[in-house]
Amino acid sequence: MPRKKKTEEVNEMEVVTAKKSAPASILTLTADAEVETQETKEDIIWHELQNAYRTRKILTGNLGGVEKMEGGGTIAVIYYKEMRIVIPLAEMMINLVESEEHNYGEMVQRQNKILGNMLGCEIDFIIKGIDNESRSVVASRKDAMYKKRQIFYMPDAAGNTRVCEDRIVQARVIAVAEKVVRTEIFGVECSILARDLSWDWMGDATESFHVGEQILVRVLSVTINSLEDIIVKADVKSVKGNTSKANLAKCKVQGKYAGVVTDIHKGTVFVRLHIGVNAVAHSCYDNRMPGKKDEVSFVVTKIDEERNVAVGLISRIIKQNI
Repeated sequence: MPRKKKTEEVNEMEVVTAKKSAPASILTLTADAEVETQETKEDIIWHELQNAYRTRKILTGNLGGVEKMEGGGTIAVIYYKEMRIVIPLAEMMINLVESEEHNYGEMVQRQNKILGNMLGCEIDFIIKGIDNESRSVVASRKDAMYKKRQIFYMPDAAGNTRVCEDRIVQARVIAVAEKVVRTEIFGVECSILARDLSWDWMGDATESFHVGEQILVRVLSVTINSLEDIIVKADVKSVKGNTSKANLAKCKVQGKYAGVVTDIHKGTVFVRLHIGVNAVAHSCYDNRMPGKKDEVSFVVTKIDEERNVAVGLISRIIKQNI
């Protein structure tokens, strides 16, 4: 009998030891609730990346960094659900024409500059290589863009294309400068000049557009020479209603209106009046010279209905932009 009791005690100790060594689930405040640890989240995302690698699925992440490698090359760092994805500069599809004026070294420098301006934008990519041990991923934007071009620009069996002339489509803003916004329209990059962004005169596009946002554009033309050579022209202003004509009716000759200087070219000052009218001034009665973004008092001397602008002069500078 004592021997049997001892065996039972040993078995009981084994059970207790097993219970202690088994990983305990997270004790949650709410019954039956599930809480994921950082490790669990990473495992799920890694499994998703492995599947995307096998199926060559297009994924989308944010351009979070640009890094120089020890060998001198440049890589773009994309973050997909907190996971780091690396894209070499050659796979980012920043196409620049190499000419006698611009040698290879200068071209790479310009590509790096463009890449820096793209920080924060959305990037499509296809995974090209994966390392399970280090959990590192190498991808290509170029492959993703070509795949998108095949889907959206190449004719289907009926000869129709998804992106075509006069269609309104969503575009990604990938870079913004003072006078131009660079967009990506389903795998094709398209630069839109300030005059095509708005009916209102725009002094600085960076005040109205930012990298990472999605905007509606109207496709003006599509030229397809090959999958690698597709040119798209688009604008933003035709999507928006033009209120300039209606606002111009509010403008009276000899009326004084406040406005902001949007641009100065060869002595002509372009002003956007607060009442929503584009105005041109050929002279200024203030002792100071007007500058961009200055707030001014504008006197209307003529209304040019053909060009849809008010013509006049700047009587004084209300506030200088210093």
